[in-house]
Order: sequence, then structure tokens, then C-alpha cells
Amino acid sequence: MPDSHANLLHVDFCGLSLASPIVLLSGCVGFGEEYTRVEGFSNRDVGAIVLKGTTREPRLGNPPHRVWETPMGMLNAIGLQNPGVDAVVDEILPGLDFSETRFIANVCGSTIDDYAAVTKRFDDSPIDAIEINISCPNIKEGGVQFGNVPEMSARVVAACRAQTSKPIITKLSPNQTDIRENARACIEAGTDGLAVINTITGMAIDAETRKPIIGNVQGGLSGPAIKPIALLKTKQVYEVAGPRGIPIIGQGGIMTAQDAIEFIIAGATTVGVGTSLFYDPLLCTKINEGIIDYLQRHEMSSISELIGSLSL
Repeated sequence: MPDSHANLLHVDFCGLSLASPIVLLSGCVGFGEEYTRVEGFSNRDVGAIVLKGTTREPRLGNPPHRVWETPMGMLNAIGLQNPGVDAVVDEILPGLDFSETRFIANVCGSTIDDYAAVTKRFDDSPIDAIEINISCPNIKEGGVQFGNVPEMSARVVAACRAQTSKPIITKLSPNQTDIRENARACIEAGTDGLAVINTITGMAIDAETRKPIIGNVQGGLSGPAIKPIALLKTKQVYEVAGPRGIPIIGQGGIMTAQDAIEFIIAGATTVGVGTSLFYDPLLCTKINEGIIDYLQRHEMSSISELIGSLSL
């Protein structure tokens, strides 16, 4: 890629210099090393890779089925299967090439102490930033998701903030009354960035057996079906985050460069690509090329000119 084109794609996100606005989302590329085996893919094609969700202790995950294809989307309920944070830091991170792209940890927990402990462990590692998945259930509060209550979200962010000087990105749930209230609470608690949105809770039923298809009964819906919702949530969060200089990863159903551009116009600095990778593992190159073409056609010198440029 010519240097002039590379400059067009460059973005600054939470103090990190990214070669592309594309972020590969947590859960879609394992812990990063698996995706490098895809022929034709290079980590240099993306700005950052978010690792699979990591917990304090190892987790086996949910019973099958864990994944189910739906019209224009996918349900998943993996159950945070992972080897635990110690194994990730000691065994997986040393095998990643940090010279090619940025790597972001994804922190999950059942208690606030869990979130803090995992964050502290990642703080003493080469990881570039930490994403907090606040959509996990709080076992001390009857299983209510941390991310559904602004005060609870803020407590998680504050606890993690106290454990690290690395950039913190908070992944917001769409399953709440007003996402702007939660965004505001997380910003005040110290988050450096926001990821909008996580999956939308849904289910699938086998009509013949009259049983849920997903072993966990419910799962997270992702893919093109949720794009209109994700776009609106990105625009709403930008209303709160933009004036405060808090950048956004816009995500949810991105399949094309046009999709990515729409999220940037709505207020995203970077765009998350996930479910679509299962359909086209080399999609990132096509999105990069499409963004470059758009910027050149509109005589823009950088992506920053496009961020939040929605005309109302």
C-alpha cells in the first residue's frame, strides 16, 4: 500500500497510533494467533485485534449448541471459554507479534474484584490496551448484567482504572434503557474509550422439539441484522463522548466499506469487524480499499474529517 494511502487510514485511538481504523472484535479471531494462519491475511491490514474474553480462572464455557446462524446474523453463547488470565499472559501473549498491530485484552468477570484482578494481571504485560466487557452477569446482585445499570458499570470501570495506566475501553451493552447514561457514567469513572455495541440478547427455537436451539437458551445476536441499532447507538453515544474527546469503536453488522464509513460518520473513530469474518476472512483489505476510495472521492486528507460528520 502506498504511503499516501497508509496516511489516509491512520487514526489515533486512546493514545494509540493505529495503521487502520479496523479493529478485529473479541471472540472472532481467538487469541490472535489463529487468524494469522489464514492465507492472504496480515495483521498489518488492521489497526488492532481484541483478544478473546479472559477471566480470572479458566472456564469451560457453555454446553452446545453454542452458535446458530439466523437470517442476516448469528446467535452465540460460548460462555467465555478461556484458559484463564495467567495462561493468556504467560503462554499466549509471548507468541504474538506486537510489531505488526496493536493487541487489546478483553476482560470479563463475575464480580468487581474479578475485573480488577484480571486488569491488574494484564497491566504487567505487553498488551496495548484493555477492553472491559461489562455485559457479564453480577453474581452478587442476582445475575443482573453490570452493563445494564450505569452505577454498576461505573464501579467496574473505576476498579479497573485503579489497576492500570493502560488505555481502558468499555464495551457497552445495547440491552438497556438509555445507552447515553451508561456512556456518561463510564466516562466519569475513567474510561478512555467506548465500544458500541455488544451483541443483542436473543434466542432460537426448534419447532419440532419445542426446545431452545442454544444450549444456554439465550445468546448474543450479531451480524447485519443489528446494524441499524448499532448505528443509532453509536450516534447517541457520540453525543456524550464526542464533546469529551472520548473515541468510539463502532461495531455491529459491518460487512462492507460502506458500512464502516456510515459508523464513522455517526461518530466512531474506529470500526469493529467480527461476524463478517466468518463469511470473508479477507474482508479487512476490501474495507481499507473502500475507505481510501471514499476519502479520495470526497477530497478528504484523513479519516478525522469524517468522524461525527452526520448532517442533521
